[in-house]
Amino acid sequence: MGIFSFFTKDKKEDLDKGLEKTKEGLLGKLTRAIAGKSKVDEEVLDELENALISSDVGLDTTIKIIKKVEERVAKDKFTTSNELNGIIKEEVAALFSENQNSSFDNFNLPAGKKPYVIMVVGVNGAGKTTTIGKLAYQFKSAGKKVMLGAGDTFRAAAVEQLNVWAQRSGVGIVKAEMGSDPAAVAYQAVEKGVADGADVVIIDTAGRLHNRIDLMNELSKIRRVMQKVVPDAPHEVLLVLDGSTGQNAIEQARQFTAATQVTALAITKLDGTAKGGVVIGISDQFKIPVRYIGVGEAIDKLQVFNAKEFVDSLFKGV
Repeated sequence: MGIFSFFTKDKKEDLDKGLEKTKEGLLGKLTRAIAGKSKVDEEVLDELENALISSDVGLDTTIKIIKKVEERVAKDKFTTSNELNGIIKEEVAALFSENQNSSFDNFNLPAGKKPYVIMVVGVNGAGKTTTIGKLAYQFKSAGKKVMLGAGDTFRAAAVEQLNVWAQRSGVGIVKAEMGSDPAAVAYQAVEKGVADGADVVIIDTAGRLHNRIDLMNELSKIRRVMQKVVPDAPHEVLLVLDGSTGQNAIEQARQFTAATQVTALAITKLDGTAKGGVVIGISDQFKIPVRYIGVGEAIDKLQVFNAKEFVDSLFKGV
């Protein structure tokens, strides 16, 4: 199966709808930046820079894109607006291609890792527990056997919420009372996943950033105890970020990547925001693949991130 062949018409429509606000904002600003211009001059580049920054692409990534655009139009001072839009689209796609891992396809899992252990991190309110529930549903729908570990024992609501998702998705769950040792829950979940022949074990963790030392120590402990059962666990550390928070999501990524080894990103709530440009900045700045994106509230609106389709949707009509 090719990397893009799994992207069905329904998924494309969900993506287009989910990115509507971002597209309207970004393309509207880009259109105004180059309206009536017959050449790409310093004024156009300044307007282009402002359009990208105000769409939450981020300063560093915007500067990188502008530099690439300058290099490409240097030999042709009379590049048309349509050509300029095409160049921007190509350069954004190139940023993603540098950082994406194509081994994940339609909620498939890498071969030779059973169970595939995912440790999920993120702040409270980013959609972490909901993302785990939706992942469980999607993996189950793809024919995978799933085990959840309710490791966010600092919030009773998190355990209850994850239990509801487990019931809705028809998957197994290991949970404990509020205040229990989250590492013990993780150990038991991985152990049960192995015993039950699970294909994937997903571990929730406490969403705290106010004390990074405690966070790092706790995540390190969870990692160590899981390795007593599966020596190379976790196979993935998935950071969940709320796309609607724009630059705050970048700051969260900065703090979590400093606290633990994040290997993949899930960016949620893109359907309710015009700040979807942050996906571009996060992927570029942290060199971590975006694995999943949320483009709607429904249980099936979590998608495997497809860089080509994302860029095509964002610049649709260009």
